[in-house]
Amino acid sequence: MSDPRSMRSLALCLITLVALTALDLWTKAWSEQALSRERTQQLAPVCAPNARGDYWMQRERTQSIVLVPDYLELRYAENCGAAFGLLDDAPRWLRVIVFMGAGAVAIAALLWMFARGHGGKLFAVSVPLVASGALGNMVDRLRLGYVVDFIHFHIRDGFVWPTFNVADSTITIGVALLLLDGLRGPARTETCAEQPDAGSA
Repeated sequence: MSDPRSMRSLALCLITLVALTALDLWTKAWSEQALSRERTQQLAPVCAPNARGDYWMQRERTQSIVLVPDYLELRYAENCGAAFGLLDDAPRWLRVIVFMGAGAVAIAALLWMFARGHGGKLFAVSVPLVASGALGNMVDRLRLGYVVDFIHFHIRDGFVWPTFNVADSTITIGVALLLLDGLRGPARTETCAEQPDAGSA
């Protein structure tokens, strides 16, 4: 049975979680101000699809900022589904139950497992990544009813990846690290970036 991680380890991961969540929310707020504006006309209900299944964005997209021509740009978008648009067509009540419930359970479970000493170094690194991403998108859903996205990757006019945000990125990286940690076996590292003290059990 693994030994519980130290208070220092837990504090380090909580600080990382808060910092990544703050970064995610700040970049979303920036994209709202820099890449969109409030609509002047009457809005349709949040995330209520029309007869064609399309959603009326609550804010009007303005400029896009091209970072790499034909490949990467910053463009405002609103996501009523999960990461990368999953469950976008599901009823709103189902989205609320699934997203908020799953997010809360995932955050609590990961922090509990980390505190109890489960997993190795990759698992420890993945915890604040996944938890901060889930928390950031949960805040958006509580605040707005949808998630703000703004990173748009595409390959010229052919391949187009669903627009995403910092939270989606940290979740994706964190889940990949979780899978790699599982493949590496039960070896454990004390913290997100800290080796065990010399002579410790």
